[in-house]
Amino acid sequence: MRQNNKITINYMRKKLLRLSLAFLVSVMPALPMLAQIPEGYYSSLKGKKGAELKTAIHDIIKKANVLSYGSGNRKTWWGFWTTDRDERGYFIDRYSSESEWVKSTSQGAVGAGMNIEHSFPKSWWGGAKNQAYEDLYNLMPCESSINSTKSNYPMGKVVSGDKGNGWTKVGEGTDGKKYWEPADPWKGDFARGYMYMATAYQDYNWVGTQALQILQQGAYPTLQKWAYTLYIQWAKADKPDALEIKRNNDVAKIQGNRNPYVDFPNLMEYVWGDSTNIAFNPETTVKSSSYVNGEGGGGGSVDPDPNPDATEVNVYQATFTSNDGGCKESIISNSSPYDNIWTRNAKYGWKATAYNSDNKSNHAAEATLTLPEVDLTGYDDAKLTINQAINFAKGKALDYLKVELKSIDTSDGTVEETQLTDFAVPSEDSWTYYDYTLDLSHFVGTKATISFRYTSDDNMCCTWEIKKATITGTKNSTGIKETTTEPKDFIDFSKPYDVYSIDGRKLTPSQTNANSIVIIRQNSKVIKMRIR
Repeated sequence: MRQNNKITINYMRKKLLRLSLAFLVSVMPALPMLAQIPEGYYSSLKGKKGAELKTAIHDIIKKANVLSYGSGNRKTWWGFWTTDRDERGYFIDRYSSESEWVKSTSQGAVGAGMNIEHSFPKSWWGGAKNQAYEDLYNLMPCESSINSTKSNYPMGKVVSGDKGNGWTKVGEGTDGKKYWEPADPWKGDFARGYMYMATAYQDYNWVGTQALQILQQGAYPTLQKWAYTLYIQWAKADKPDALEIKRNNDVAKIQGNRNPYVDFPNLMEYVWGDSTNIAFNPETTVKSSSYVNGEGGGGGSVDPDPNPDATEVNVYQATFTSNDGGCKESIISNSSPYDNIWTRNAKYGWKATAYNSDNKSNHAAEATLTLPEVDLTGYDDAKLTINQAINFAKGKALDYLKVELKSIDTSDGTVEETQLTDFAVPSEDSWTYYDYTLDLSHFVGTKATISFRYTSDDNMCCTWEIKKATITGTKNSTGIKETTTEPKDFIDFSKPYDVYSIDGRKLTPSQTNANSIVIIRQNSKVIKMRIR
């Protein structure tokens, strides 16, 4: 019981860490730390799958400007000051209970009673103090006693003989061999870390009994089948959250390389999982930054996916540097000397401005750029992702730029027009392009038309550029398809039951939103229903 209490407390602690980050994001008028992938960084992955994809990832991330190992300036503990401290100044120890976390004193100083823990121990490649030995994606601050207890065992499921600390388990797996198992709130984090190591260092020669429990020689698959199957399960149940995304960005700033399995939560499926025969496209696949404020559902218990057959598909996709995407401009008012406020070219995509560069003058104008109608019937959820840059807005972009949606309910013809309030803009004026994702789940079951509204006046004439727009939706290929109108006939709500989101996250009552679709499970009974 004590162990469960510790895990619950620390799960809540991680939730609070995530929420504090999400709050900072919500009060900033800018894209947060959640979308810092350099443009073109992953472009070489497009069209690749399986083994070829894994090697292409390897080629991107294999070289890192790692810090020297140890304490002091520009060494490991110096890096932990940025990558692994919470808002109170305590080192985030993913191996230990929050009550045992240690307060940091100064940048570069060792946390009292702590070690630098290697997820992949150096003994697995023969002990050489190489890049993997100093790679921050492989290193975490860790309380010394649990570090000693977990030794150089690989990560796996512990089923007996647990001698851990009530947080991290250390004991025997089903095969009778020694493993360590992270607590539920960190399972996905460590799983994606193992995937990174098995990719970045796929050319290493693995040695020793412990390494070969989960690894095999060669560039593919490197992880043994049972291992990547388990890690995919953990990673799906504990998706990247704001804390994990922040660490990925922080390490990337130091080393220059990224963990792509954090950036693309579904990438693992294309490398080892159910999509190895499908070509990967980094431009259209879901990114961790697509989760609202980094909310990936991370930190929950590892429950089976109640809807494993849900698949995400592209409803609409256009790269405006290549074509107009079927978009249409509508001029509402225009005092500028231009015939069009929205223009398109091969360098910037669609661009809106009423500024006259010849005489450096602002002009009042209003014009919309409208995407083709999309059919969202048959989808359980949907989202719009735009790749955009905004300049000369002077911190007032949201006063002049809007994203609007018109929906038609196919069942009764009801028309609804609304402004998408989760539209976000950069914090600073620049020509830097970032991905922004807007939730369209409220409009599933309708036919929808999205418009980008540009407005200017004599005082403000910003420039809005949109390179890409992608609308994706999730639908069920198999599995639960029927929605009952009388769930009481199937579910006894007076007795315990579980509620899940469509993507498999276990929900509390406070996490369920109006007009959302949820899965309700009670013993062997499972239904899908919409909350209105």
